[in-house]
Amino acid sequence: MSSEYDVIVIGGGPAGYPAAIRAGQNKLKVACIDEWVNKDGSYAFGGTCLNAGCIPSKALLESSELVHRAQHEFAVHGIKVGDVSVDVATMQKRRAGIVKASTQGITALFKAAGVTGLQGHGKLLKGNKVEFTGKDGKKEELTAKHVIIASGSSPTELKSVPFDGKQIVDSWGALEFDSVPKRLCVVGAGVIGLELGSVWRRLGSEVVVLEALDSFLPAADGAVSKEALKHFKKLGLDIRLGAKVSGADKSASGVKLKYTDAKGEQTLEVDKVVVAIGRRPFTKDLLGDGTGVQIDERGFIKVDHDCKTDVANVWAVGDVVRGPMLAHKGKEEGVMVADLIAGKIAEVNYKTIPSVIYTAPEIAWVGQTEEEVKKSGRAYKVGSFPFLASGRARAMEATAGFAKIVAATDDDEILGVHIIGPMAGELIAEAVLAMEYSASTEDLQRTIHAHPTLSEAVHEAALAADKIAIDFPNR
Repeated sequence: MSSEYDVIVIGGGPAGYPAAIRAGQNKLKVACIDEWVNKDGSYAFGGTCLNAGCIPSKALLESSELVHRAQHEFAVHGIKVGDVSVDVATMQKRRAGIVKASTQGITALFKAAGVTGLQGHGKLLKGNKVEFTGKDGKKEELTAKHVIIASGSSPTELKSVPFDGKQIVDSWGALEFDSVPKRLCVVGAGVIGLELGSVWRRLGSEVVVLEALDSFLPAADGAVSKEALKHFKKLGLDIRLGAKVSGADKSASGVKLKYTDAKGEQTLEVDKVVVAIGRRPFTKDLLGDGTGVQIDERGFIKVDHDCKTDVANVWAVGDVVRGPMLAHKGKEEGVMVADLIAGKIAEVNYKTIPSVIYTAPEIAWVGQTEEEVKKSGRAYKVGSFPFLASGRARAMEATAGFAKIVAATDDDEILGVHIIGPMAGELIAEAVLAMEYSASTEDLQRTIHAHPTLSEAVHEAALAADKIAIDFPNR
């Protein structure tokens, strides 16, 4: 193994491995160090996203959605399936297979790009040196012209309800259940909590979601949050807002949670608890003495707009730096940095980073919410179109939700797009592209959308902003 490189990437997750691949494509000599270890002791690239987050959760979400549709929707289509049973073992085997194929794919991509993959721990030392500790515990000092830190994040633990890996688990543990819990509590009504709660509710769990905040999905547009809460309750999620968890008593029969809400002290008895209250940047044993890399009060590595740290030729990307903890944000930062190192022009537009919640209905947005635009004082207009009026959505038996566009009154610039409904995560791509080019609602209005498609909802929402929608009454 070589000890000298042009670029060393510490972290092989969704920010790190793309950085390494792009650096390799730029003809640089690259090594990518990653220490992810699966529950069976095996090492794998891909970080949380591929091993215990984005990919496995979507696999289970898809499986549980099919179960729900078979139980509640197929009959409407004239499809009779009788009693539907769930084989969790087979479901989990499928999930594990998808994860394995994804992580093995990174190894193949490294080979194609000429990247050296090193499995073990990476630690930044003074003078752009990296201490690599291999799987066998042997330490070796590597040097690089540039170092990219992409160490990711880890689940935040609730001090009053610490993880035990069995009855009280983090998001990874919630993906590994070998049976459907009869009673499940999810602490946290954010993206991760809602997705995991939806999975196990659709598979038969009685799910209670405890959220400390008094508002539901405050990051989303207000109209979307209201619509989402209605549908999650319809699914059977018992969402309790303003519920602050203070402790947990474990026994052989389950867990008794203590929490307070507007009515005072409460208790809740369940079989399993999933704590999903957020994630924190992972910097454990990451920086040696005297590196000069600064960490802010929230634990994030300080970087500028281009992801440069205060130290020359040391960069940081992904969850370990400011900005939304999203895989695609980290990926673009990693690619940007690799191109900047190679002397190319590159930039990440932080105003057009989409967010998606993969529940049913799906939720997706990009740009500003109506509340944010209103607070800014800028004059604006709104166009909205319900999927109930979409021929394709009706044919799919998926009419929940709507598409909404917020645009400036003066120059018609699209300021934000918010979608709750079928395939929202796919539909939002058109909005992201439009905003990347500073498009107006008129641009979308004049763009021909195929019929019948779900994308027509975005088209009609753009028309509705000027009260000229065709397929729904203008207000």
